[in-house]
Amino acid sequence: MTAGTNHPAHTAEDVRAAVARARSAGRRWAALGARERRAALLRWKRALAARAEGFAQVIASETGKPVHDARAEVLLTLVHLDWAARNARRVLGRRRVPSGLLSVHQRATLAYRPLGVIGVIGPWNYPLYTPMGSIGYALAAGNAVVFKPSELTPGVGALLARSLGEALPDHADLLQAVTGPGSTGAALAGAEGPSGVDKVAFTGSPGTARKVAAACAATLTPLLAECGGKDAVLVAADADLDAAADAIVWGAMGNAGQTCAGVERVYAVESVHEALCSRIVSRARALTPGEAYGPLTLSSQLDVVERHVKQALVDGATARLGGPDALRAPVLGPVVLSGVPEDSPAVTEETFGPVVVVNPVRDMDEAVERADASAYSLGAAVFTRDRAAGVALAERLGTGAVSVNSVLGFAAIPSLPFGGAGESGYGRIHGEEGLRAFAAPHSVTVRRFAPAVDLTSFATPREKVARAVELGRRLHARF
Repeated sequence: MTAGTNHPAHTAEDVRAAVARARSAGRRWAALGARERRAALLRWKRALAARAEGFAQVIASETGKPVHDARAEVLLTLVHLDWAARNARRVLGRRRVPSGLLSVHQRATLAYRPLGVIGVIGPWNYPLYTPMGSIGYALAAGNAVVFKPSELTPGVGALLARSLGEALPDHADLLQAVTGPGSTGAALAGAEGPSGVDKVAFTGSPGTARKVAAACAATLTPLLAECGGKDAVLVAADADLDAAADAIVWGAMGNAGQTCAGVERVYAVESVHEALCSRIVSRARALTPGEAYGPLTLSSQLDVVERHVKQALVDGATARLGGPDALRAPVLGPVVLSGVPEDSPAVTEETFGPVVVVNPVRDMDEAVERADASAYSLGAAVFTRDRAAGVALAERLGTGAVSVNSVLGFAAIPSLPFGGAGESGYGRIHGEEGLRAFAAPHSVTVRRFAPAVDLTSFATPREKVARAVELGRRLHARF
């Protein structure tokens, strides 16, 4: 039984064996120290860059996306791995922290130590870039990794693990790939008994995340979950409509709409709504499906896309471009809807197809209210010529990331954390928070001298302790 051509369907026993191999390799990796790990990861990065075309071809063949999209995915992966490798020591290394007046006699330091073995369960829509947001940062933090790629993209996972072993032969078991159906990922999360991992990083649907969380809960294994989005773009009356339309079409139709932080909803002020719709339709109509973007990677997703579009029209929406007739496999045509009720599935549920809803709003206050009404809370974008106003609107939005006058502006900036809340999951990858997500804080105090009043000794007279406590109370009451 196989997960794909020449890729085995690993069992729970196989998963536990992979974790054991990774743990042994992880001990040696952690013992290297931050400088040595940095050098090793940069060697791996250079090897990945040299094989970028090979990775792009595998990604394109397994997902169906155009190879130019796959090449961009590889580049984003390199950017993030480079940042994680170069910044891990600065972010996680031991540093002194203030002791405070009460403990001035103590020197306090804080560092972050590896967790051990991280289990990463990856998605199929960005099978290299997305999981490497966990894998690269976990390795930079000193951990080993067992990676379960989607059953639709096992070749990417196998190639990734093999590339590390070839670039770093002394650490060949540091990154293990286990392939197979959902049951293999469930085993990694602990659904069939403890797998031995110290944390799980999952990307996928909210429903599957709940199952993974339940499996992790049995052993109190921490979980980082990224579960998709229903991202909104807010367009102000003063926005550059051409720039907004261009970004919206790319954000909605790129990768056939199969982007967790892609554009699915647009809220435009009434005075510019029609003009914006016209520009969006014009640009979307000019796309050539199959060249601009590929097919739906998961064929069953077509049922979801069809249901959303058909229900929106039943609910009174207008199809500005496309409609049910455009949704023909294998490559769907772009669909632009307007006037979709806010309780219609095309607004409330993740569509994950080349469909965008463009609704009018009274003003930007209403736009913020509608954007934040979603159960998802991953990303958003704001378009306005007034940058200060754009930043102010961004600060009001409840999503994990916001771009002003662009979409997905945060994806290529590795120093920015990425993640959401609600149905979008919890925890963060990327940036300093992403490194710390795969490390445990370790606090150390060193007594430098005897304090004037030792509050941690029974030998200190009670009267002296009482005076010191009262003095401290008065200081806090005054300042």
